Amino acid sequence: MATRCVDRELLNDWHIVADQESLSQDTPFPTRLLGVDLEVRRHRDRTDVVRTDTGAALGSAERYGFIWACLDKPWRDIIYIPEADEADRHLVSGGSIAVKVSGLRAVENFLDMGHFPFVHTGWLGEEPHTEVAPYKVEITAQDEVLATECKFYQPIASPTAREGFVVDYIYKVIRPYTVALYKSNPIQKDRLDVITLFVQPVDEENCIAHPYLCYLKEGMAAATVRSFMQLIFAQDKPILENQVPKRLPLDPRAETPIRADAVSVSYRRWLRDRAVTYGAIPAQA
Repeated sequence: MATRCVDRELLNDWHIVADQESLSQDTPFPTRLLGVDLEVRRHRDRTDVVRTDTGAALGSAERYGFIWACLDKPWRDIIYIPEADEADRHLVSGGSIAVKVSGLRAVENFLDMGHFPFVHTGWLGEEPHTEVAPYKVEITAQDEVLATECKFYQPIASPTAREGFVVDYIYKVIRPYTVALYKSNPIQKDRLDVITLFVQPVDEENCIAHPYLCYLKEGMAAATVRSFMQLIFAQDKPILENQVPKRLPLDPRAETPIRADAVSVSYRRWLRDRAVTYGAIPAQA
């Protein structure tokens, strides 16, 4: 039997439950959030999200091309992505990818530069460029995990890259299951492409990843942005699904970190401080 989520941090927050492209009018779309079975029902003038166990309608919204829902009363709004308001960017979904692992593991993998040369060989990394240089991690005034001064050599950093170069990265964990990446654009060197990964916690050991891509349009078609993201995530998926254990251990002694894992260590501590346990193995008292 699935564990019931009791984390107020998650129950009182907004989560993506469907990509609008996957919905058809008057055909219910079944999905799951935090162990609760749901149906997304699209009508001519509105979209409803309903619990299938009680028939109760949840608070729901449409934003960034996704359907959002909250299982209880939301404490705050859906996150704001300023780049989504910029007219010279492609705003596209990277698809909804089911992954048999805790969503917290998916977020942590997204933060990990160390795997680039080995999992994304020839794209986001290659040998002998395997070292992760020191970078800074802090908790911001908005209570987000922020990693800056991240640099990594990438042969093909994006579809517009014509040669390998050292890419500047900024990572920001915005909510427990939401992480954003800002990276150098190969053409407009003074601006950044943005990928926000919204992870839908289906249950404690299964999730659906919903990447949202805000890429500068110059030199690139929207379909190319989407296919590049799907290529990269397809390389990550089998690695994620082979993680043992499937849930993310929060005990500092559970898995031995190295210097390159500084942002992961901060993320796990941040989850402990926010009393997030769903999808995790809590630290021992």
